[in-house]
Amino acid sequence: MTDVKIKPKSVDGTEQGGAEKSRQEKASTVEVAPPPDVIEPSQKLTPEEAEQARKRYLLRRFWISARRYWGRSGDRFAWPCSIGLLMMICMNVGFQYGINRWNRGIFDAIERHDAGTVYYLSAVFVPLVLGSVALVTAQVYVRMMIQRRWRSWLTKAVITRWLANGRYYQLNLIGGDHKNPEARLSEDLRIATEAPVDFIAGVIAAFLSASTFIVVLWTIGGALTLPVAGSTITIPGFLVVTAVLYAVITSTVIAVIGRHFVQVSEVKNQVEAELRYTLTRVRENGESIALLGGEEEERSDLDKTFSNVLRQWALLARQHMRTTFVSHGSMLIAPVVPLLLCAPKFLAGGMTLGEVMQAASAFAIVQTAFGWLVDNYPRLADWNACARRVASLMMSLDGLEHAEQSDVLGRIRHGETKGNAILNLNDLAVSLDDGTAVVKETQVEIAPGERVLVAGESGSGKSTLVRAIAGLWPWGHGSVDFHGDRRLFMLPQRPYIPSGTLRRAVAYPRAADSWTPEEIKAALAKVGLDYLSEKIEEEAPWDQILSGGEKQRLAFARLLLHTPDIIVLDEATSALDEKSQDRMMGMVIDELPAATIISVAHRAELEAFHSRKITLERREGGAKLVSDIDLVPRKGRRNLILRVLDNRR
Repeated sequence: MTDVKIKPKSVDGTEQGGAEKSRQEKASTVEVAPPPDVIEPSQKLTPEEAEQARKRYLLRRFWISARRYWGRSGDRFAWPCSIGLLMMICMNVGFQYGINRWNRGIFDAIERHDAGTVYYLSAVFVPLVLGSVALVTAQVYVRMMIQRRWRSWLTKAVITRWLANGRYYQLNLIGGDHKNPEARLSEDLRIATEAPVDFIAGVIAAFLSASTFIVVLWTIGGALTLPVAGSTITIPGFLVVTAVLYAVITSTVIAVIGRHFVQVSEVKNQVEAELRYTLTRVRENGESIALLGGEEEERSDLDKTFSNVLRQWALLARQHMRTTFVSHGSMLIAPVVPLLLCAPKFLAGGMTLGEVMQAASAFAIVQTAFGWLVDNYPRLADWNACARRVASLMMSLDGLEHAEQSDVLGRIRHGETKGNAILNLNDLAVSLDDGTAVVKETQVEIAPGERVLVAGESGSGKSTLVRAIAGLWPWGHGSVDFHGDRRLFMLPQRPYIPSGTLRRAVAYPRAADSWTPEEIKAALAKVGLDYLSEKIEEEAPWDQILSGGEKQRLAFARLLLHTPDIIVLDEATSALDEKSQDRMMGMVIDELPAATIISVAHRAELEAFHSRKITLERREGGAKLVSDIDLVPRKGRRNLILRVLDNRR
């Protein structure tokens, strides 16, 4: 059983206005700005151009929310950690330069057979290495701390919006690219926040290293004079020119052969998420599959889904092979190039051995800096795909939030009743998110203590109407008004059983210690689950252990503990036999005699436990309320709908 959005009070007595305010205050700690307006691609664009425009907007949408981590509503440690990381990167480049100078000094000393200088530089090398290692280690710690805190902040921001106003449920009712939100909130969001920190730190380190050691190459290498056709050509800074040309060639090649990397990686992530979703569904519905003998059909579906995963992995492997061919070849060739270029000047006496080794070391560092894209292009593509998947979920939440703030599609209003009525449906109409009518205008007034049965054929909109009453279904018009100080509790057809102890399952949605063990056991005994009383502190997969009937009995035990004023039963006894159903309904009436009950059910036997019956009939353009009769006659009751129907007859 799941607790629904309560209007105006929840089962624990918290006023809806206060709960809403609390949610908004919590949300404001992570994201205060309203959702951005969606920019639709121009109608003049071709389908391919429109798709590219959509993908660019998805990346922009991701950064709109993600960059707020460094804003006023973000983490107070964001800027100190970021500045500290930048300072450590700069200091590490300084240590790299020191080691580069050490290379020149040690090889010059070896060339001169200067033992004293060799011993001195050997001693100097130790603090250089220790300092560099300490800086790199601290840099890794700070970088991962930024990643961890950023992920935590953004995950909380998205989950807060996902859980607000029942949007996690409403996403199942609307179209859009938001399938498998659990994968987007876990794996995709992890990669989307980890990779940018690595990229920015890598780019800064590469830029500083390249800038520093280009100066070293220019200073050491000088100009190279080459004889050409009886004359000479002088190339100033020939080592720098070579390093730049080498990097441009390798980067261009990797960009060309890896141009499909982003698309392949995005599809791979999608099919991986679909495989996880399929496996999760098999686990969650294991009992039904086993009873029906559906293993072969499920195996066929899993094989088909896994084949898609293998196919995309094969495509991704080809992309990795191509980029590895270039990057590994570049890694092998790069150290040799400066040695070959410096050899003529060294042999001619224009360079010392130390200068040659310093130039070779500097060239390798510059080449590594310039080749950063070559080494990180696959991960950049993976981040691109993950950030878009997270942004797609954000956009779907944006759409729901915009709909909550406007009346373009129509929103069901919730307010308070006037007079003695505990619940009023005032011209209530329920529709889909595209405006298609499900239930036409309905006018119903329910008095305190009434027990109303909502009947009708399957597909007539009964459950949808109940969800609208509970506040889970937002689309339509009219209003649902509750008495100001009443609490509502809903029992769906499939009760939700949380993980943990049986005591927690019975107390849900309150904490497990909200009632004493004796009170929990007494509630279980009243619903016929006394044989589970000794297991209330036992942690087990109760969702899998309990049968459908036992779950529905447990839901009634919750009801007895929470003692709400308004009870909504949506096929809440469908898994029970007739005798057990009668016992549950009779017990609720005896234990909660003042409670108002609204039931959705097909069984005619339930009429005996209700005082009133409302019938919906499916029609073109939406279901319509066709009768409202008293099952238990009462004096002075004015049934307006029945009078209208009599007049029509």
